[in-house]
Amino acid sequence: MVCRQVGSSGGAYLVRGVSELYTPFERIRGAAFVVDGDRFAWVGREDDVPPEYADLPPVQLGGRGVLPGLVDCHTHLVWDGSRVDEYVARSRGADYEEVLAAGGGIHATVAATRQASEERLLHQARSRARSFVRGGVTTLEVKSGYGLTTEDELKQLKVARRLGEEGFQRITTTLLAHVPDPRVDRSAYVERFASETIPEAAASGLADAFDVFVDRGAFELDEARRLLEAAAAASLPVKGHVEQLTRTGGARLLAELGALSADHLERATESDLVALAEAGVVATVLPGAAALLGAGLPSARTFRTSGVKLAVASDHNPGSSPLYSLLPALHLATAVYGFTVEETLVGATAHAADALGRPDLGRVTAGAKADYLVVSGSEALLPLYAWGDPHLSEAVLGGTTVWRREA
Repeated sequence: MVCRQVGSSGGAYLVRGVSELYTPFERIRGAAFVVDGDRFAWVGREDDVPPEYADLPPVQLGGRGVLPGLVDCHTHLVWDGSRVDEYVARSRGADYEEVLAAGGGIHATVAATRQASEERLLHQARSRARSFVRGGVTTLEVKSGYGLTTEDELKQLKVARRLGEEGFQRITTTLLAHVPDPRVDRSAYVERFASETIPEAAASGLADAFDVFVDRGAFELDEARRLLEAAAAASLPVKGHVEQLTRTGGARLLAELGALSADHLERATESDLVALAEAGVVATVLPGAAALLGAGLPSARTFRTSGVKLAVASDHNPGSSPLYSLLPALHLATAVYGFTVEETLVGATAHAADALGRPDLGRVTAGAKADYLVVSGSEALLPLYAWGDPHLSEAVLGGTTVWRREA
């Protein structure tokens, strides 16, 4: 990985020679844009560069395409252990809940993550994060959820914070109530998480948001309400894993509480999606998990007619979605689940940023953070078409190159 300033040190520069640029809502052919500090100052056609920017230090892309930096708004990046045997077992017919009941699944990851040192977790998370930046992800949301105790949840959040401090990606952190600890009385566990874990994560500044998994084998609806309300009381924005394995009413609860996003939604109904749309909650689909668990998704048409804002994320995790890039999730969303390429691009940039409460990300527009990708060809959508190679030549974060393909 390299890290260099694209233009003059900390100053403004003009990018020319852009064959086409997706903002992502608009396609601009023959584009140019100005970066001033860490933000876009102007975006438009090269023929229309304002006179006040015409003499800025130039960066010439030579007819390559540009996309906004991708935003992966749902990952479980910090973990230890291996789930390869589980993957093999599921390929032979074992379902996820059978694996979980046998002590595998998330419980195996929890045991390994608890035993791992903070340094070991950081080393592994760094390696995974760099795989994502090579695939164009400039912002990663990182959840905890593999500790279950306050101490171990905070350990994961500390790792995520340290990862963000390294400067190669923007990292947002989310405290996740994943499953109840089977060693603790259930009601006591929920109360401890609400009265201890959430307040400590919020007070320490380690968590930017709170998430809860509402499903069979995880938290019930009334338990989730208790936890979500505790998070809101601690001034943490909320979101949830909902309607994945069973329809629980979790999506409606998130709509009621004005959550940032409702994630998974494999079992959601059209009325659930309409409720989310009316509440302004982003619907985040996770095609990797949907495909690997054979769960499917509501039709793309149902998402469109509901009017809900759609985001697409990798759900990187060692069990149900071992994706080390966001791009495969976008490919699956189009090829398997019927979303258009343009819908997935918006879903992995602007709408994903909205799911994080960061409307200044995922957009190539004046005032937004200058996070962008240079495509290795003239067709800007090439990375969303090509499987197995991201076809990117450069990733820029806040005006600074953080990754460049070797010649």
